Amino acid sequence: MASFVTEVLASSGKLEKEDLSGKISKMSRKVEDTKEEVCDMLNKRYGEFLPSLEGSEELMVQVDEVSKEMDALKNCIENEVQQNVHSAVTEYAKLKQQLEKNTIIIAMLGHLKEFHNAMEDFSRALLEKKYVDAAKLLEKARVSVNSLKNWKTSQLPLLSTLSSELTVQRENLIYHLGDEWKRLVIWRLPSPKEPAGVKSFLKVELNLCHPCSKDGEPKLPALLCCVLQALAVQGDLQHKIKLFSQVLLKNMLKPLVVHQSLSVKVTEQQGEGTVLALECLEAGHEDRPTPSQVYSKLLLVLKTLHSHLLDVAIGDQKLSTILGELIWEELSQCIIHECLLYSIPTNSSQLETYKTVIMETEEFEQSLKEMGYLQGNSTDLLKYARDVNCHFASKKCKDVIVAARKLMTSKMHNTVKITPDSKLPLPKLPAPSAGVKLKQETTKEEIMMANTKQLSAWSMCLPACRISESVQQLMELALNTLCEAVGSSTQCALQLFFTVRNVFQLFYDVVPTYHKENLLKFPHLAAIQHNNCMYLAHHLLTLGHHFRGHLPQPLSGGVATFVDMVPGFRKLGAQCFLAQLNVQRAELLERLSTAHNFCNLDDEDNYIAASKAVRQVIHQLKQLGTVWQDVLPVSIYCKAMGNLLNTAITEVISKIMMLEDISSEDGEHLHILCQTIIEEGPLVFIPLAEENKNKKYQEEVPLYVKKWGTFKELVIVLRANLQEIVDRWADGKGPLALEFSSSEVKNLIRALFQNTERRAVALTKIK
Repeated sequence: MASFVTEVLASSGKLEKEDLSGKISKMSRKVEDTKEEVCDMLNKRYGEFLPSLEGSEELMVQVDEVSKEMDALKNCIENEVQQNVHSAVTEYAKLKQQLEKNTIIIAMLGHLKEFHNAMEDFSRALLEKKYVDAAKLLEKARVSVNSLKNWKTSQLPLLSTLSSELTVQRENLIYHLGDEWKRLVIWRLPSPKEPAGVKSFLKVELNLCHPCSKDGEPKLPALLCCVLQALAVQGDLQHKIKLFSQVLLKNMLKPLVVHQSLSVKVTEQQGEGTVLALECLEAGHEDRPTPSQVYSKLLLVLKTLHSHLLDVAIGDQKLSTILGELIWEELSQCIIHECLLYSIPTNSSQLETYKTVIMETEEFEQSLKEMGYLQGNSTDLLKYARDVNCHFASKKCKDVIVAARKLMTSKMHNTVKITPDSKLPLPKLPAPSAGVKLKQETTKEEIMMANTKQLSAWSMCLPACRISESVQQLMELALNTLCEAVGSSTQCALQLFFTVRNVFQLFYDVVPTYHKENLLKFPHLAAIQHNNCMYLAHHLLTLGHHFRGHLPQPLSGGVATFVDMVPGFRKLGAQCFLAQLNVQRAELLERLSTAHNFCNLDDEDNYIAASKAVRQVIHQLKQLGTVWQDVLPVSIYCKAMGNLLNTAITEVISKIMMLEDISSEDGEHLHILCQTIIEEGPLVFIPLAEENKNKKYQEEVPLYVKKWGTFKELVIVLRANLQEIVDRWADGKGPLALEFSSSEVKNLIRALFQNTERRAVALTKIK
């Protein structure tokens, strides 16, 4: 009977509702019990710090089971509500409200579980130095606590305990990260009591450690990246980098800008790290460093920091960008006020030179942009550098500069012949004013007085040589521009005159840079550039004097001169040619290095190698002679060839003098090789195209080759017997004694002759 009633009630749905009500009531009691037990456990775990790991794990399992039962019950109720929506809305709404309350409690218990798991995992990650994971787990625990705080029904008494635990562990993590940072980035600074100055800054040192990690420990840069990213997750990275930037600015970057004598030294310590230390250089003539010096020093520091510390991406931003934002404004102002301010030209003739500073500033900022220190295109530093020349030239002057630059960037190898009687095509100018005429007459008297001293007719003439056709055209452009200045207004004359100066200054700056590779690569062009500079220097001596009397004040009062540029052009030409000589000298030494130090020449392979090296040296010199023939002035040609030949024979002498044992066969072979140089060496002196006129210079080899006499004496000794050597020594008064010291002669004797009584007697005579 009872089963029949049950079936009838069940079919109507009433029994199931009563069962659901009973289940929900039972579930509510079970949820409340679980809540109390969980809260009690967490309070003991994080508040009273009692060991309750096993109980907590069982409670977590219990929470999971209750949660699953709640989900099943919730699904059942929702299905029943949908089936009986019209008949039991009110009843089911009450049941669902009670269920939702239980669901909230279960969610809170879930957050507590997440907090607990996160803190457990955090402790393990911190021990294993997995700082990024630890920081993320701590953040996860913080989110769980915040979620609990957001529940309006949440009145858990242990929330304050959990928040306190969270704060303690965050400080613990930050302490560990700070400790790692201090081991990776070590500053050594002067005592704050010391007076600020160069001596105190010499104690500044920054050590970027690359620790030799033990097994299982992360290595740099992995450890560094881990520390930095963990700091970023915790929101403490900006503060840490700000402190670092302040120390960097005060103790390293600013001193390098302010003090000309300070430089930075970067040392790579094997297995330990990189050390940046300030050092003191020899004091220069200038009180303040040039922009180029400042930029190079700063770039060395910032590049080292970028490669060893800052080349780390934190989110979508590089660490170098963070540092750049902190230091750039203060650093750029320091560069402006302590360096660029003092580098501005004091007169207009140097304004063109300042383009170099602008270019260096652009390159400096470009380097910073490539490393991420700078963002954007325009900075106060670059604006300051560029503004120095912004109001200086008119359109007409710019046209002259453009034409000049076109000539300077044209090919140099198209040449014209310059002879001693070649003259500059100076224009006819109107008669100068009376005052200037008087000055000119005085000058003529001075010239007449100078003539009484019987100067050579060629004293003020250029020697015969070849120059670039473009340089001749550049001089014509300068003459035409100065002609336009004659009779112009004062302002226009000043602009045109100083534009001409800027043209020559532009040549000084542009040509060596634009043709840099070719000037080092081709000896022919280096010789032409040398002649070009000497040609310009020669005409700049008198160019201003020719026009000065025809220009308005203050130009006519002595301002119109180009003489101050002469030393610079002479130096520029000499430096270009000397650089080429250094290249050729290095090639000669490289060829001689294949001679196996001229030892064991009785071995056929060694003799072939040595003979080949000597032939290559002679061939190189002859080729240079052909290239420079009729291009260089004769005196410069002979000095250059003499210098190169002297380099070759000095190296040969040095190698032979180093030999400790020279057999008779070796001596004979050495004599043959050296005799080849003696016979063919003078033949490289062919400065003139007419062969019969070169004999004179070939006979004057000892004048141009400093070691020629020494070399010839060495060749004689290689074939001489003991008595002949003693005779040529002649008690320290003979030709051998003029070229070699007694110890060198003794070493030669020991190398050439066996240890006999005759050798011993000969050695005693070499005093």
